[in-house]
Amino acid sequence: MFRLVSFLLLLTFSHIVLAQQNIMYLKGKVYEQKNEDKIPIIGANIYWSNTTVGTTTDINGNFKLTKLKTSNSLVVSYVGYKNDTIKVENKDYLEILLKGNIELDEVSITYRRNTSEVSLLESLNTTIVGEQELLKAACCNLSESFETNPSVDVSFTDAVTGTRQIQMLGLAGPYTQITRENMPDIRGLSSVFGLTYIPGTWIESIHLNKGAGTVINGYESIAGQIDVNLRNPSTMDRLYLNLYTNQRGRVELNANAKASVGKKWNTGLLLHGMNNLIKNDHNGDNFLDHPIGEQYVFLNRWELRNNNGLHFQVGVKGTYIDKTGGEKNFESANRNTTQAWGTNIKTERYEAWAKLGKVNTKKPWQSVGFQVSGATHNQKSYFGLRDYNASQNTFYSNLIFQSIIKNTNHKFKTGLSFIYDDYKEEFNTVNYDRLEYVPGAFFEYTFNYSDKFDVVAGLRGDFHNEYGAFLTPRLHLRYLIGEKTTLRASGGRGLRSANIIAENIGLLASSRRFIIKGDNSDKPYGLNPEIAWNYGLNLTHKFTLDYRNGSLSLDFYRTTFENQIVVDIDQNPQQAVFYNLKGDSYSNSFQAQVDYELIKRLDFRVAYRWYDVKTTYNGKLKKKPLLAQHRAFINLAYHTRKYWSFDYTINWQGKKRIPDLSSNPVEYQRDEYSPSFFLMNAQISKRWRQKFDVYLGVENILNYRQDNPIISSNNPFSSYFDSSLIWGPVNGRNIYIGFRYKIR
Repeated sequence: MFRLVSFLLLLTFSHIVLAQQNIMYLKGKVYEQKNEDKIPIIGANIYWSNTTVGTTTDINGNFKLTKLKTSNSLVVSYVGYKNDTIKVENKDYLEILLKGNIELDEVSITYRRNTSEVSLLESLNTTIVGEQELLKAACCNLSESFETNPSVDVSFTDAVTGTRQIQMLGLAGPYTQITRENMPDIRGLSSVFGLTYIPGTWIESIHLNKGAGTVINGYESIAGQIDVNLRNPSTMDRLYLNLYTNQRGRVELNANAKASVGKKWNTGLLLHGMNNLIKNDHNGDNFLDHPIGEQYVFLNRWELRNNNGLHFQVGVKGTYIDKTGGEKNFESANRNTTQAWGTNIKTERYEAWAKLGKVNTKKPWQSVGFQVSGATHNQKSYFGLRDYNASQNTFYSNLIFQSIIKNTNHKFKTGLSFIYDDYKEEFNTVNYDRLEYVPGAFFEYTFNYSDKFDVVAGLRGDFHNEYGAFLTPRLHLRYLIGEKTTLRASGGRGLRSANIIAENIGLLASSRRFIIKGDNSDKPYGLNPEIAWNYGLNLTHKFTLDYRNGSLSLDFYRTTFENQIVVDIDQNPQQAVFYNLKGDSYSNSFQAQVDYELIKRLDFRVAYRWYDVKTTYNGKLKKKPLLAQHRAFINLAYHTRKYWSFDYTINWQGKKRIPDLSSNPVEYQRDEYSPSFFLMNAQISKRWRQKFDVYLGVENILNYRQDNPIISSNNPFSSYFDSSLIWGPVNGRNIYIGFRYKIR
């Protein structure tokens, strides 16, 4: 209650002090025409005629400029284009199309777009990861898209299933809300495996937001939000092909295509296929280094735009995955026997969604939008002698109205949302079926004071059919200290319903017995919801040194849990115990990052991260297991004039605490801490005529591997078998090659 009262007082004070200002803004976007597409212009100069008041367009071509009473003539200029002077009367938003200067034989580009950017003008601490950043690595799916981003950690859940999980701010992936174009996407049963359902070649950009998110997207965000933007039918290439293969036998083929239907409709078809049938066991433990199997994903989306401010989109997506792992000699006929240990995970998932938006052409600051989506998810799986079968039917809707209060300095968004989840889980003949539905309402207010100060304050109220009513406040502050320095602060509350089996799927690849210490209520698993507060500060400074641009980013975030579902694997090596938090649980995260162009076309990125993550396990406050307190990161990217690209990444991870195994026999015990280690990746690519790319890469150049990642691999049906204690790479060096072909 104290936090909520403090939050409301801070919001009220900010509003009283700042609402007295009455500054009006002009916003807009600057384009160039390229074939049939409008391409945003970055770094265009915009200023009021006969004044020094101006600005430049950002990475998306957008600008925001204070209105003046002394001038209504707006001048727009960019190297290689004709200057344009526009009379601005009562307009608050402009779309400006610059025409090329016919007197110039070639255009000189004065701004080189960074592959990853943080805007100084955004209220939230958001990093925009562009397509060129994703091309620095193989990026076969979303879980492999963060190899060159120091803010997200990626690791394996176990040494058998080959499943990757992410962590942000030292917290597991489910605490980060993952959305697809601001609609909930990876959650529930897909919270871990769902990262592989989005092929990397489908991704246009990723918006990575640290800390409390916006209330518009729901109440589940705790550590942050990852919003994935897929290829858009109106801007994607007419044809895009990607073929990938590696030394482990993995082969992937991706095909994207678009077409125009009439003058207003565009459609895009995205296809993905993966096959890996080669059995590898390079460490000689008699277990496959990675599962074998196949994966197929398709997506079709349609988009309608017209000149009346109407935007409509509809899409469908299907996913089929069948993967088998375990001992080398395992065959499906060995299931339910002790002849060989094996696992199989078969998933079928179908999704559909629609988005409708309408902008008031007479009042461009006013709009209404409606989002709706549904999915059905079915998973059949077994791990040795244990079965885990689950299904989820989910429905989501969100109605958003946006407008202003008197002027564009005071904006608001409000609306209604509804989410419905029908789960059916069967684990070792025990059912954990449940139905969850949550209607909710939200209001978010944004105050802008010139370009220097922003306040974004939101509050939503929701009612969960099992947990009851709850409030979710969020607050974001941004202050532009100088022309190139921004300070941000954020705070907010998050709540989520844990799916303890699906989110800890790696523990099924062990002999640990699951013990759930819930009450006899109708709450999921008899456990309370997870509730946490997140607070953060971020300082971003952009600089120019020796005529080349760079940026410095410092941030600190703290997450404190009111309640958490504790996953205790310390009490007993033969058990995994789940219970409500009794004591403290928190995460402190600090990160420092520098990006700089060392020499022309050579980008340098270095980062350091420090984590202090502790939870009360069985009455004792301990460090979170399998998480390094110290991490360091370096990325070098060089591009030549002849379209050669060279990328090199170094990751250093400090020691990690290993869960207590002291009660095991000596041969099945492990050291208290893992060693620190380095991981190095590199890639070379070459492009011809803007159409054809060939890339060659090496992952884990030093061939570093965790020794004996599977405990009791020689006797997997014993009570000591455990493949879930993964602190380092399970696989050794991996060489891959691929090509891309596109027709714009």
